[in-house]
Amino acid sequence: MVDFPQKDRYTLEDFREIIHILRHEGGCPWDQEQTHQSIRRDLLEECCELAEAIDQESLPGMEEELGDVLLQVVFHADIEADADHFDLDDVADCAAKKMIFRHPHVFGETAVSGTGEVLQNWDALKRQEKHQTTYTDTLCAVARTLPALWRAEKVQKKAAKAGFQWACLEEAVGKVTEEAREVQAAVTDREGRERLAEELGDLLFAAVNVARYAGEDPEALLHAATEKFIRRFAALEQSAGDVDLQDISSAELVKLWNKAKEGEKRK
Repeated sequence: MVDFPQKDRYTLEDFREIIHILRHEGGCPWDQEQTHQSIRRDLLEECCELAEAIDQESLPGMEEELGDVLLQVVFHADIEADADHFDLDDVADCAAKKMIFRHPHVFGETAVSGTGEVLQNWDALKRQEKHQTTYTDTLCAVARTLPALWRAEKVQKKAAKAGFQWACLEEAVGKVTEEAREVQAAVTDREGRERLAEELGDLLFAAVNVARYAGEDPEALLHAATEKFIRRFAALEQSAGDVDLQDISSAELVKLWNKAKEGEKRK
């Protein structure tokens, strides 16, 4: 048994020590086996659970999920501390220096007129920091591991800063219409499914651009649409009663769907 003091309240340093104990001799066999790659997905899942707690405006949930995200950060840092590459203090040092560098209006003599200028300076300082010399560099720097809709939106935003964007929302919507026609043409194309897949990607990319122009989060929009689909599907299934949906004709399913849709609109 590890000799570790029982307390009514633990600090960040206590938590750091707990993770270190778990990962070393006398600790937990599972924790000792983990690598950056083996717990990579855990980090992503914990961030998603934190986001859900934020959306639910649950303070207890946020407190717990922030702790789970912190666990991942401390765990990854402890792995590298063993390799003498960096530790949690180095991570904090790196982040602190970045914040000071990117906020010269707070920690330096730079004057700003408002949020817009702050963001403009932030982008310029980030490019300087990352040694990005072209606009293409900024596009390539967008993480490929982001959800696809967010990545598309972020790439589009960076391209827009170079002046590459539609003049108005209507033109962006027109591009969606154009891409939808391309998808329709690809469906009847005998060259195969490869063109269809490409055109579907173009259609999604164009739809994200419309969301960006409208000031909407494409990821949130798709989540909302998915939730709406589930609600209507549930109403459809309830209307079907004891009949298995697989035994109902497509035409009848459409009728039930429209009934569910109308019922939701009346609420």
